[in-house]
Amino acid sequence: MQQALEQAALAAALGEVPVGAVLRMPDERCFLAHNAPISHHDPSAHAEVRVIREASQKIKNYRLGGGILYVTLEPCLMCAGLMVHARIDTLVYAADDRKTGAVKSLYRVLHDERLNHQVTVIDGILADASSTMIKNFFRRRRR
Repeated sequence: MQQALEQAALAAALGEVPVGAVLRMPDERCFLAHNAPISHHDPSAHAEVRVIREASQKIKNYRLGGGILYVTLEPCLMCAGLMVHARIDTLVYAADDRKTGAVKSLYRVLHDERLNHQVTVIDGILADASSTMIKNFFRRRRR
């Protein structure tokens, strides 16, 4: 999660909402990404989407079974759906997102038994550090 927080700090330095992601695969390969919707002019350029795309390209497979995804903020609907389609095994995230969270806060996409894949979820890891970074980012933007 510390690496994901470092990615979030990179995003903040670029003026992006500070969200970072790390995807660790069973073979120990590790992929890193941060939010970039503003700089990429792409509303889908969330940290989770970017790290899953990179891993899929490098591994040459759209299925990422065995992958553990670390994210600094609870994923949105788009990102949660992507995790199901990519067959991510485990999501570890830091802070809850009460406004758009699709894992626990608003929806429970990753535990919906109607879908053909469920993701194991571990939440609250370094939540205070992630929440503080996000709150400070938006405080600075409002000034």
